[in-house]
Amino acid sequence: MAIVRSGNLLAKFLLELAAIASLAYWGGTVGSGAISVVVAIAAPLAACVLWARFAAPRASHRLPVRVRVPFELGVFALAALALVAAGATTAAIVFAVAALVNAAVLTSLDQWES
Repeated sequence: MAIVRSGNLLAKFLLELAAIASLAYWGGTVGSGAISVVVAIAAPLAACVLWARFAAPRASHRLPVRVRVPFELGVFALAALALVAAGATTAAIVFAVAALVNAAVLTSLDQWES
């Protein structure tokens, strides 16, 4: 069971990284030239700052679980929508399903506090 629990937390971390990458990818498709570069840097940076401030396990202002869970799922939903907007619909579906499965396992194993 310890392997499943550790694997699920690893999956959540990988989803966090994929969300950041998805926002950067989307940003690269917005506009052209300097605008796309700025958005490709600003969107994932904003997500990282918010995540580090409110959702990271060692965040100084970590939200309570009842607020943090919707926040985290909202970030994942925005990343999936960013993929759709960038034209990567299949990737968006795979990402969204993985995030939902991960959330279900986090809930069943009572890992939201981890």
